Amino acid sequence: MKELGEYLKSTRISNGVGLEEAATDLDISTSLLENIEKGNTRAFNDIYDLKEYIKSYANYLGIDADKVSDEFNDFLFEHTSKISLDDIREAQKSLNEKKENKIKSPYTMIPNKKFPLVPVLISLFLFIFLILLIYLIISNINKAPERSFELISEKIGKKVIYELTY
Repeated sequence: MKELGEYLKSTRISNGVGLEEAATDLDISTSLLENIEKGNTRAFNDIYDLKEYIKSYANYLGIDADKVSDEFNDFLFEHTSKISLDDIREAQKSLNEKKENKIKSPYTMIPNKKFPLVPVLISLFLFIFLILLIYLIISNINKAPERSFELISEKIGKKVIYELTY
């Protein structure tokens, strides 16, 4: 990466362009261009952004951007192929630990588990059915049945007995 940065820097100087002028024209900070020219990849959070900066810088300097992009890809391949699998696992483990230790707000947390829909619907249906059944029972208890009254009189001796039949 240092060789690529040196190449970009020497091309900029041979074109007579100052660092501040290039940064202004590309609409990026001067420190970013300095880090590109020094080959300091650690100054960038995202390697894809770095690649785009290098391509736009190469276009600005009149260099074949595809060629520069291929050189950068070769650098990435050499750099990442030297990383052992244990280092990758360790980095993944530390990322997971950072995520777990992060303070979480109950207002912004996304629940991990979804509610099972079928049991919830069955419970809701049974609850509504039970409420309806209780309502029907109570309404029938409080409601007096409609009755037809007939007055039947019988004479037994001298007494008159009145019976009410329903």
